[in-house]
Amino acid sequence: MLTLHRPPRPRLTLPILAYALADVFGLICLSLGGSWFVEKKGLFVAGFPGSLAEAVACAAGGGAVMLWAVARILREIGKQGPELQARYRDYMAKTHPEAHQRITDLEAGPKAY
Repeated sequence: MLTLHRPPRPRLTLPILAYALADVFGLICLSLGGSWFVEKKGLFVAGFPGSLAEAVACAAGGGAVMLWAVARILREIGKQGPELQARYRDYMAKTHPEAHQRITDLEAGPKAY
């Protein structure tokens, strides 16, 4: 049987991938707007942004898209919480049985003497 050498990680799902692409789009918009503040010209596209208003709108819009996308990614990862906890318990039981036993004892609560 395959032994795990690292703790389990969240699965990459289609919604997470879509939100990650939206995050990259937001980063590109933010860098386009920010580049105008540094050199008064666009970073990737000549002539865009061409004014202070375009640069501010591009940077603010990119930042907003990034924040929205990161919040959605965290929400999607949070949905995997119970599955990740079960996989982590299995990982601990296989790789660190003594620590897993201590955790199990703590979760059981105090013992009546």
